[in-house]
Amino acid sequence: MKQYGNTMTRRALLRTGAALSGIAAGGVPLWALGQSKAGSPFKDLGESFGGRLILPSDSAYEQARRVWNAMIDRHPAAIAQCADVDDVVRAVRFARARAIPATVRGGGHNVAGKAVQDDALVIDLGTMQNVSVDPDAKVGRAQGGARWGMFDAATLNHGLVTTGGTVSTTGVGGLTLGGGLGWLMRKHGLSCDNLVAAEVVTADGQVLRASDTENADLFWALRGGGGNFGVVTTFEFRLHTLEPLIAGMALYPQAMVGDMLRLFREYTASAPDNVTAQAGVLAGQPDTPLAGQSVGWIGYCHSGPIEDGLRLVEPIKSFGPPAVDLIGEMQYRELQTMFDAGMATPTRNYWRSYFLADLSDEVIDLFVKHADAGLPNQGTLLLIEHMGGAIARVGDHDTAFSSRRAKYNASILNAWQDAADDVRNTAWTRAFGDALNAHATGAAYVNYMTGDEGTERIRSTYQANLDRLIEVKRKYDPDNFFNSNQNIRP
Repeated sequence: MKQYGNTMTRRALLRTGAALSGIAAGGVPLWALGQSKAGSPFKDLGESFGGRLILPSDSAYEQARRVWNAMIDRHPAAIAQCADVDDVVRAVRFARARAIPATVRGGGHNVAGKAVQDDALVIDLGTMQNVSVDPDAKVGRAQGGARWGMFDAATLNHGLVTTGGTVSTTGVGGLTLGGGLGWLMRKHGLSCDNLVAAEVVTADGQVLRASDTENADLFWALRGGGGNFGVVTTFEFRLHTLEPLIAGMALYPQAMVGDMLRLFREYTASAPDNVTAQAGVLAGQPDTPLAGQSVGWIGYCHSGPIEDGLRLVEPIKSFGPPAVDLIGEMQYRELQTMFDAGMATPTRNYWRSYFLADLSDEVIDLFVKHADAGLPNQGTLLLIEHMGGAIARVGDHDTAFSSRRAKYNASILNAWQDAADDVRNTAWTRAFGDALNAHATGAAYVNYMTGDEGTERIRSTYQANLDRLIEVKRKYDPDNFFNSNQNIRP
């Protein structure tokens, strides 16, 4: 799309609703977007649209264009807040017919911020948040805009759960399509492993059901292939009976980080499948005994009999001992919101993620080195997630998720407030990531990838499943209409 004027000028015009550069298919001038709905090229969509169509001239536009990562500052041509699947179909067909680029937003929580792009139509599912539960069939259904906290609240009313991330404000859709790491993953598998069916609007505006028996190739691709294949308007999950939990966090002083990570490696080497553990480094919070230093931490979840959980967690609770021990009996909702506070305030985020075949001494030394040097921000989190268990019992080619054999996922989650610190923080994250990548499998967790990691990084992430993913992409989206994602090109 041809651009007129510099970026700042164009954005200023957008804010006033006066102009938007470019020409759409058929010679429709997109600068008309700044006028009223009646005079814009979105007039036809607005007349049939059941939800809310937001243009740059609307007072709701500034808030509506925002996503969770405050580094993302993009100005879409319009935002179609869909009320139902029919609205999604209308938006897809409208954009295709006029060659207007489109993006899809579910929870808007993805660090890459690909749910919004300059000059595009955002197909926004944020108001489609209905969740329903069939307790007899042990199936939970969530619309594409639902968040995990909503889903958990509905299923817990029936004493049921499924694997659903570690932050309750995360969108159900984005997490599942990228795989879905969570506290129950070693016992029950990834979020995508618990997906039993999906309703999908494809690039040609069809509404399809995808499952093991209907459009099975599409269903295969949705489980780990990201948002490449359509707009998923409903997810159906297998649910499991909620068991008692021993869960929480233990914190260790900076001097113990190396020993703590070696304990974590030894512990996870023999942990049963009903234990999911994480470890890493965070910044000591002000007004706490660990302020002013890097803090080692272990996160823990045991699902099953209380006495077994207490016995199995004892090596962690007795090591050191921890400076702070917050591991004990915990409600599932409390566990699912344990990290919410750190994600609540809009921050600027830049991440890197690497699957590991093992937790080597070299990787531990890198974590210790960066802990000793001091983390760059109070919001910086270094994270190692233990994989295996039920994740590894799924075949390498049974779903699109390609890193079944990885034992760990190591991530650098850097967060800060001031835009003036962008260059320093992105450089720090990249440098640390490059060093970590030397000891990794070459694959990344799609949901932790940023927008500048390149096509080769995507290829190495999907590994042996890439050719099949390309075939499915050619079948359901041959023109690559859905391209604002970690893109699989047809």
